Amino acid sequence: MSLAKAYAAASATSPLAPFQIERRAVGPHDVQIEIAYCGICHSDLHQVRNEWGNSMYPMVPGHEIVGHVTAVGAHVKGFKPGDLAGVGCMVDSCRTCPSCQRQLEQFCEKGCAWSYNSTEMDRKTPTFGGYSSSVVVDEAFTLKVSPKLDLAAAAPLLCAGITTYSPLRQWKTKKGDKVGVVGLGGLGHMAVKLAAAMGAEVTMLSTSKSKEADARKLGAHHFALTSDDATFKQLAGHFDLIIDTISAPHDYNKYLGLLRVEGAMVLLGVPPEPTPVAAIALIGGRKILTGSLIGGIQETQEMLDFCAEHGIVSDIELIPVQQVNEAYGRMLKNDVRYRFVLDMKTL
Repeated sequence: MSLAKAYAAASATSPLAPFQIERRAVGPHDVQIEIAYCGICHSDLHQVRNEWGNSMYPMVPGHEIVGHVTAVGAHVKGFKPGDLAGVGCMVDSCRTCPSCQRQLEQFCEKGCAWSYNSTEMDRKTPTFGGYSSSVVVDEAFTLKVSPKLDLAAAAPLLCAGITTYSPLRQWKTKKGDKVGVVGLGGLGHMAVKLAAAMGAEVTMLSTSKSKEADARKLGAHHFALTSDDATFKQLAGHFDLIIDTISAPHDYNKYLGLLRVEGAMVLLGVPPEPTPVAAIALIGGRKILTGSLIGGIQETQEMLDFCAEHGIVSDIELIPVQQVNEAYGRMLKNDVRYRFVLDMKTL
């Protein structure tokens, strides 16, 4: 066992505050990482405040983790002390079910071990996340991070990056495809960068005209204002793929009308209430409405390698850990472009 400094929530109503946790001893297959940076995901806020109804306290959030390897177990082959490494949303899975065998550990049929607000696969030992000074993770769930990438700005790739990369890859995005991205936030800005790097013709679909300059700077070729109903007439049947990152209620049917025949719309955001979908919106054009959840470990490594090859990282605001509660408040006001990252040296 080793002690690690952390920031934790004691309850759904208490602010995050300094805390101390125990990390397990480095086992034969484990990698110990000194955490340099941890991104703040909107799901951290949901879980800290128990908005999904499954929170366990004390809770140390954080699943966008990057840092330096400080020790490895005797059987570890892929990492050595000094290497850069990352940890995303999962730290283990059953590894034997059909989903795990297909490298889809996020859909483990026995339930994977999430990086925090979860338990290890023994269903007893609580997991604590990356708002901490160190973490010990099985090599099979540890990611290689290229030194080509700015380390702090690479942290959000472990969630925002893979969440948007996975549907683009699953729908085989290629040069010339017309891709629409709904919403320019933490996920949306990554979707724009990644789709553009894959050669797609990217259109930002936003309710805010003020986002146009940023969207184009990030790589969008076009901008369309969705608060204007004329947009939905002008772009009807236009897109091969729409990546919808919005977690606020909105009309899926209107966006389905923007798809070509057999086009697909992938939901990444989770609105608080169910959204009605008219059958004719799908039947008329054999359109596909689907969803996506992060990606498996193999796909996450592929994403990190793709980002290193193309020089892609998140646009971030680096803050000391002592400002985490302020950052949560600003996230609620959408006052971040486009991801907060905690500098864990400030612990």
